[in-house]
Amino acid sequence: MYNNDDLDAAAAAGIFSQQAIDDFRALAARRRHTQMADEEHFRLLSGFNDIFVVIASVLLLVSVGWVAGALSKPLAPWLAAAVSWPLAEYFVRRRRMALPAILLLGSFVLCSGGGMLALCLEWFPGDGGAARPLALLASGLTAALAAWLHWRRFRVSVTVAMGVGAWVAMAALAIEGLLPQWQGLSNGVLAAGGVLAFLLGVHWDRQDPARQKRQSDVAFWLHLLAAPLLVHPLFSMLGIMDGNTGMAMLLAVIALYAVFGLVSLVIDRRALMVSALAYVLYAFNQLLQHAGLQSAGFGVAGLCIASGLLLLSAFWQPCRSAVLRRLPSKLRAWLPPLK
Repeated sequence: MYNNDDLDAAAAAGIFSQQAIDDFRALAARRRHTQMADEEHFRLLSGFNDIFVVIASVLLLVSVGWVAGALSKPLAPWLAAAVSWPLAEYFVRRRRMALPAILLLGSFVLCSGGGMLALCLEWFPGDGGAARPLALLASGLTAALAAWLHWRRFRVSVTVAMGVGAWVAMAALAIEGLLPQWQGLSNGVLAAGGVLAFLLGVHWDRQDPARQKRQSDVAFWLHLLAAPLLVHPLFSMLGIMDGNTGMAMLLAVIALYAVFGLVSLVIDRRALMVSALAYVLYAFNQLLQHAGLQSAGFGVAGLCIASGLLLLSAFWQPCRSAVLRRLPSKLRAWLPPLK
């Protein structure tokens, strides 16, 4: 059984031309009676063996960290990260297994960042001063560097999003620790990270308008990351996360999610809406409970949002066509074409 990565490798080796591979993909799609216009591909499982390998890898990495932690706590995450790399050499680079690739990437990046954090806190103990925020910054930089090294070797699609997310999260926590009196500054860092993730996603999407190559997978994860980074600070500044409710807040939530829906239509990415869905459901639930629907708040919120999403999914292409016709031609040239 061949996948998209195998076809791309054949094109890179000169076995087939890129045009021949594109024609083959289109023919296969027609034979399956699928509408490529409504597809948003990303690979998560290549078979049940992925799950088997993930379970064994988790058990191995936890055991390695457990044994190493008995000797030295800062050593445990570094050793887990070190074990993740040779596992990736076999299961990712040679076997091209999708789910283990995500697990081993996460283990390498997060354990590298966690190891740096543990090391810094051991070298500079104490709760006061700038030691802890600077340790968080060092942890974020280490995680981003680990993601870059992993990308250079294995090209796992989620790597770019994980590196950006790790750095932004650690930077926001560090700024909150360094400048606690400026509570909105960490929200600003999260929002800036969301804008960066979104722009990077658009950039990667432009490299693969047909949404059939690795570039499209990279963009998918970046859009999935961008939404919570944008929504969380906005909801926090509105006070919704602190229980600030009312009709004005309800209208603000509806308007915000409508903007996300409009942007999703323009860039032809549903991931942006799905990633923001948890925040919107939480906000709707809180608002409806304060309106007197304590027992049915979540149900009513879910009913309203699910109905709208299903309608949008059923008429995605007509809705997108209606939106794009109202945009300037220069802007449309930067967007995925109608299909």
